[in-house]
Amino acid sequence: MTQAIDAVLQRAVETGQVQGAVALAANDSGITYRGAFGLREIGKPTPMGFDTTFRLHSMTKAVTGMAAMQLVEQRKLSLDGPLKELLPGLAAPKVLEGFDGDKPRLRPARGDITLRQLLTHTAGFGYETWNADLKRYHEITGLPGVGSGKLEGLNSPLIFDPGSRWQYSIAIDWAGRAVEAASGLDLESYFRRHIFEPLGMKDTAFRATEEQRARRATMHGRDAAGVLAPMVINRPEFGEFFGGGGGLYGTMPDYLAFARALLANGGGLVRPETMAEMSCNNIGDLDVEPMHSVMPNMSLLADFWPGMRCKWGLTFLINTETTPQGRSAGSLAWAGLSNLFFWVDPVKRVTGVFATQILPFFDPGAMATFRAWETELYRST
Repeated sequence: MTQAIDAVLQRAVETGQVQGAVALAANDSGITYRGAFGLREIGKPTPMGFDTTFRLHSMTKAVTGMAAMQLVEQRKLSLDGPLKELLPGLAAPKVLEGFDGDKPRLRPARGDITLRQLLTHTAGFGYETWNADLKRYHEITGLPGVGSGKLEGLNSPLIFDPGSRWQYSIAIDWAGRAVEAASGLDLESYFRRHIFEPLGMKDTAFRATEEQRARRATMHGRDAAGVLAPMVINRPEFGEFFGGGGGLYGTMPDYLAFARALLANGGGLVRPETMAEMSCNNIGDLDVEPMHSVMPNMSLLADFWPGMRCKWGLTFLINTETTPQGRSAGSLAWAGLSNLFFWVDPVKRVTGVFATQILPFFDPGAMATFRAWETELYRST
């Protein structure tokens, strides 16, 4: 089994689909696959390894969701109550309706923003990477994006009224702020105390140590000929706030420990009934929408299974049908901008994590490698 799965990753490195990848899988009994292939950086001899650290980007979101649901259990946060008293920045949100020339046209939002809406990307926020109006708003006003690490970047307008649509967004950065306000701890301290230490995740943090940074994989992108080369990502090492939507660094063995906790009905982090609520459709008749990029250097079109209706749990993508790779309907998943992925299959009792450091998101080579690895993993088990 291992040889067949190894061959998929080795071939991907040899053909230039990825410069390197780390992939792990587990079931209820333990780890079933571990593989690390290629280089941390093209042109340097250091190989990818299980101690390689990655920018996790939006793989951070599920951790933030777990923290928020711990506080919901403790009744320090409410899923469906207005957040405006806890977070004054959400007290009077405005919806961007369009532009009069170069002047943004804004109106008061209809309805209050709730934690459930933040965790499901239905609060009305967006990302300028996938929304042309928001991109234009940021360019006209000079408002920094959240990728700048500036707290001001959270003051982006809504693009629809709370609860009326689904669109991938900065909402879980706001959920991270809610965790801090409700717990009295900064997000780094809260995660460490209530998630990382219980799971033994010693290599995951917002502020990596010098030794952890020395083990980091370098970001890569493709030239005009499609050949991968190292690149510099224009994002700060540390921001003005702990980004619950995408600020963590970590290793894949660490993240697998978190994914295994999800597979084990919360793994003691939350009660099984809380994990069940996190794992079910929380957006009703709304559907997850394809993510049409307006910044192709950061993301290509992201549509995980074209033609399939997908739903959203409390920070998780949920596929409603068995996927071509073999993933069961009702599985939980999400990803990170530089082509990192995880999923939890509660039917076949398997979870997996896969990481590269390649931009843009949904890079064809990285996606083909991840899909082939997952397919072979299911075929071999």
